[in-house]
Amino acid sequence: MNSYRELKVWQRAIDLVVACYELTRKFPDDERYGLTSQLRRAAVSVAANIAEGHGRGTKKAFLNFQWIANGSLTELETHFIIAGKLGYVSREAGRPVYDQMQEIGRMLSSLRRSLKRAAYRSF
Repeated sequence: MNSYRELKVWQRAIDLVVACYELTRKFPDDERYGLTSQLRRAAVSVAANIAEGHGRGTKKAFLNFQWIANGSLTELETHFIIAGKLGYVSREAGRPVYDQMQEIGRMLSSLRRSLKRAAYRSF
């Protein structure tokens, strides 16, 4: 794989960023520097950590950054749950984004398993 852009998980993470930005446009103005910012930053962090890990050039670093991306994904999910509890996101509007988060979580898990197997084969 020559570029992180070829990774399906990175592509889906970029889609998630766009979905989060669109969803948070409807948040109250007084949340601009609070939950809106936190949610957007966590979404961006998922995609950015996938890319950064790939760019580090080693399987070990790539694996480590996939764990960081996973942490950002769970942070995003937490912000998303809070937004729902505050009434900023309806179940109907939030379902597609939640489904994207679950899909990316599964993809990251699969990628980590693959990287672990590759790391053990290299010894």
